[in-house]
Amino acid sequence: MFSRLRIADQPARRARRLWANYGIFWLGAVLVGLVSVAYAKLIDFGFEVFRGMVSHAFWLPIVITPLGAALAIWLTRQFFRGAEGSGIPQVIAALEDGRLSNSLLSLRIMIGKIVVSFLGILCGFTIGREGPTVQIGASLMYAMRRGYRRSSQHIERQLALAGAAAGLAAAFNTPLAGVVFAIEELTRSFVARNSGTLITAIIFSGVVALGLQGNYLYFGRIQAIGQFHLALVPVVIAASALSGVAGGVFGWLLLNIPRWMPAPLVELRQARPVQFAFLCGVSIALIGLASGGTTFGSGYAEARGLLETHQALSPFYAVLKFAALIASYLSGIPGGIFAPSLSIGAGLGNIMALLTSAVPLPSLAALCMVGYLAAVTQSPITSFVIVMEMIDGHEMVLPLMAVALLSSQVSKALTPSFYHTLAHRFRAS
Repeated sequence: MFSRLRIADQPARRARRLWANYGIFWLGAVLVGLVSVAYAKLIDFGFEVFRGMVSHAFWLPIVITPLGAALAIWLTRQFFRGAEGSGIPQVIAALEDGRLSNSLLSLRIMIGKIVVSFLGILCGFTIGREGPTVQIGASLMYAMRRGYRRSSQHIERQLALAGAAAGLAAAFNTPLAGVVFAIEELTRSFVARNSGTLITAIIFSGVVALGLQGNYLYFGRIQAIGQFHLALVPVVIAASALSGVAGGVFGWLLLNIPRWMPAPLVELRQARPVQFAFLCGVSIALIGLASGGTTFGSGYAEARGLLETHQALSPFYAVLKFAALIASYLSGIPGGIFAPSLSIGAGLGNIMALLTSAVPLPSLAALCMVGYLAAVTQSPITSFVIVMEMIDGHEMVLPLMAVALLSSQVSKALTPSFYHTLAHRFRAS
């Protein structure tokens, strides 16, 4: 009789063991997909509200952007330390040093990232949601460790890494980019031993995102160059040089603030961050008004307009967007640089289109998008895969790959890795 009871109990024990080994992980991945989609819709809603307000009173950013900046930094400093910036350096730091995970990856950080970045986009800041989604995904998956009877540093790293990769994949609807990002940017040897769980997390979160948003391309399909030929080599070299220098300068400016910013402002940034953020908000508002409103927000609409050739932008758009992104990041507000960087890259392509008619504007925009993103992140493979998947640019594989590799090398000659340098500073502090 006892043997029959043991046999009957075996399916239940197997189910409990399956849940303990895999179910918690699967549930976490599903939650990452749900939260990523909800966060994306929240950010889109916030910017629509901002645009609606500005359409009725063009001068409104002069008021709400500085005040919103001050409130955002006060909230971050008081309640959400560790949520500032894009979030990717924090994830790298936590993966490299597990002791930092509790302070950099938590549900408190996740909530702060969502709330304060929403406030930022509601006030017109030049920030993206993709970098924050990486930290949000990592924080959410890291919190799932409490469901394991016996957690370990290995399990915690596995959860955080999978959550970060799944977050990026869901944010851009680029599953392959999530895997590549984890391998190239977040960590290296650790991925080789855990590729199965990584891909599983991306599949689960991706299925949820697809179910809620449908199968879409982030920027749609573009008019491609066509087959690569030698006549395009000068264009590829020019796009690589332009975007590589611009991205390298961006990284250098943010990593060497005391070397170029006036000393009084450096002291103000350190001693009175809320007042400094207010000044950054004033700068962002003035830049936005000077650009006719095109530099507010992530820049998604402007980049897509150039890719679809239905929007004419000023040749100064890239420079103004660059300045707005610098001011946004200097303020310390939670927000990413992926989408604004793609927008700046598209603006650089717009400049190149004024100088050559050999290549269509959409293709020049795509080349400079991948080049600038690769130069800023110094992750050429991730940048290439992101842009290729976002625009369905399979016919542009060779030129996109070439620009990504060349521009990242140009950037490396000017500045060290942006994300890894900031991650090292998080670990040191």
